[in-house]
Amino acid sequence: MDTKGLDQMLSVLRATAAQAGAKPGGAPPAAAGGVDFAQVLKNTIEQVNQTQRQAEDMAAKFAAGDGNTNLHEVMISLQKANLSFQEMVQVRNRLLTAYHDVMNMQV
Repeated sequence: MDTKGLDQMLSVLRATAAQAGAKPGGAPPAAAGGVDFAQVLKNTIEQVNQTQRQAEDMAAKFAAGDGNTNLHEVMISLQKANLSFQEMVQVRNRLLTAYHDVMNMQV
């Protein structure tokens, strides 16, 4: 399973947490060469979508009787798609929780 996108997202979250914990008036740690969080999130969602489409295509080929598609490959592809989707949902849930926590902070 390709976890490059998730690793990038985790590094962005860690950098954001480090920046949030920095002293006021300090320079952001990765301002010049930092990773754009929105772009990482978009790329990760696209990867999950691509995994879902590949699994659906393999399942459709198997159902159509394509001799080049094995049942175990289809099942593995479907499980990968399911796991990647579940991971994306968990990340979304964590982001929503963090957003609600920030919005409920008293200033």
